[in-house]
Parts: sequence; C-alpha cells; structure tokens
Amino acid sequence: MTPSLTTTYLGLQLKTPLVASASPANAKLDHLRQLEDAGAAAVILPSLFQEQIEAEGALHEDLMSNSINNSPEAQNYFPTSVSGPYGLGPERYLEHVRRSRAAMSIPVIASLNGSSKAGWVEYAKLLEQAGAVAIELNMYHVPADLLESGRDVEARYSAIVEAVCSCVAIPVSVKLTPYLSSIGHFALTLVDQGAAGLVLFNRLLQPDMDLLKLRLVDSLELSTPSELRLPLLWTAILSGRSKQASLATATGITTSHDVVKAILAGADAVMTTSALLRDGATEITQLIDGLRRWMAEREIVKLDDMRGMLSWQRSKDRSVYTRANYIRILDHYVHS
Repeated sequence: MTPSLTTTYLGLQLKTPLVASASPANAKLDHLRQLEDAGAAAVILPSLFQEQIEAEGALHEDLMSNSINNSPEAQNYFPTSVSGPYGLGPERYLEHVRRSRAAMSIPVIASLNGSSKAGWVEYAKLLEQAGAVAIELNMYHVPADLLESGRDVEARYSAIVEAVCSCVAIPVSVKLTPYLSSIGHFALTLVDQGAAGLVLFNRLLQPDMDLLKLRLVDSLELSTPSELRLPLLWTAILSGRSKQASLATATGITTSHDVVKAILAGADAVMTTSALLRDGATEITQLIDGLRRWMAEREIVKLDDMRGMLSWQRSKDRSVYTRANYIRILDHYVHS
C-alpha cells in the first residue's frame, strides 16, 4: 500500500509536507510552476521587506537626495531601488501574488520581512486581497542597541504579530529566530497573539569581512544538514505543546532523511530553500519519493502515524533533549 503523505499546515490541506520556502527564485512564476510540477505542496513567495514598504511612501528620488547628501552611509541603508533585491516592489509584489495564485493550484503564501509594525498592517490586508492564502512573518532583527533588552525584543515581535493577526482573516505564521532567551515560552506567547503556525527557524545571514579591502561583504552560503539539529530540537520540544499551532521545520533540510527526522520530531510541514537552489526544483520530487519509500519500508500508512514519535512529549527519557544529551555527546567523544 502506498503511504499517504497528506498533512495539515495552517489549516490548509496539503498533499505532502514539502513546502518550498521563501527564495529569490520564487520571484519567477516559471520557477513556481516547476515547483508545483515537482510535487511541492505549497510555495512561499520571497519576502516583501519593511524597507521597501517604507520607501514606497515617498518618491525614491526625494528619499535618496534628502538622505544620501547628509550621510554617505545612507547609501548602505536604503535599497538601491524601491523594488529591492528580489526585483519586486510593493505593487509588483501584490501583482506577483495575484498571478501566482491564478496560475497554480497549490497554496501561495506571502512573506513579510521586517522588525517593526511600519506598513505591515496595510500590506497584510492587501496581500490577503491579492489572494495569498496565508502570510509568513519573517522578523529579522539584530538587537545592536545595547540598551535594548530581551524583553524589549520580544515585545517588538509580539506587537507585530498581534497587529497583523488582528487585521486579516487568513492564517499567519511566524518564522522565529533561534536567538531568544526562552524560545518555548515566547512561541506560546505568539500563539496567544494569534499566530496559527511557527516556523523553526529564520536563518540569519551575517556579513563576512574582506581582509584586502578592509570592508564588510555580503555573501549567501546555502545551509547544510548540520544546521538541522537546532530546529529539530525545538520542533521536538514544541510538538504537541504548541496550543494547536502548526509547526514547520526549516533550515538544513537537504535529504529525504532530513525530512523523515523533521516529521518524527513533530513537524506538520517541512520547508527547504537551499536544496532547491543547489539542485533545482526537481529536488522536491527526490525528497518526497525518499520519504514515501522510508515509510513504505516500515509499513507506515500515513504521516500521522509517525509524526512526533521522537518528540519531547512522547519520549520516555526527556533528559535526552536537555542535560543528559550534552553529557553523553562529550563523554562519547572523549572515549571514542
């Protein structure tokens, strides 16, 4: 019997748990169609950035002339064009949502990226009107202000989630950062604010240094399987304890075995970007086939039968997720 891979994420019925997460390539409709043909259950469009929304409120030329003349560093702050790195400004982004929704049968999820409420409520409503079936909030914020406390950071995030969730009827998920003092407690706080799902985790992209030119440089490094361990840990800890909110595991999903691990930890959906950028849209097919084969070999009929099997809640020895695991790893290394 062929195993069933159907799952529910954000209240959406998906044919498989594989979701193509936000990516520069997802700005192209042809690529989205390829993902659908390869078996992606849903797609998340590239993020619309807070800076793009703010820039649209004024003429670009005025913004540049009034700011850059006063501070050369402003050139590094404002986008080189309102359309931003993905080539999709706010208006074009809304059109991309409309076209993607019209051209595809799988769910199209929009993404908002920022660190404050500026413009988000208005655009959340517009994204809903454009046809997005859900919105993913990707809150990328580096607290470089040494006076900003952890409580301040959490309050900032909570205010954004509450504002967006209260203005739209479609489900809203939150792509969490792992750099929080108490991820579990804060995750439940966001669910109380209206979040229908939690994505673990946002992968922060830090700058590198050019030692010859003595300047910071931007470079994108694709994720590797070793990065899966942290989101896997928190997926397992939150599974069955997130007040009915959906869980999605992201970062480090490279092989079908990674997908299996995420489901065993308790994920409702499994998201990947790097694997698709590295190997192309058809890699989705390989991930799905590998998951189905793993289940068939063990006579597992449906995902629900394996979801959360290795979660914290169902574990006979919960210390494996905390202190005991730390001690055993180090002890094994010393004696191996």
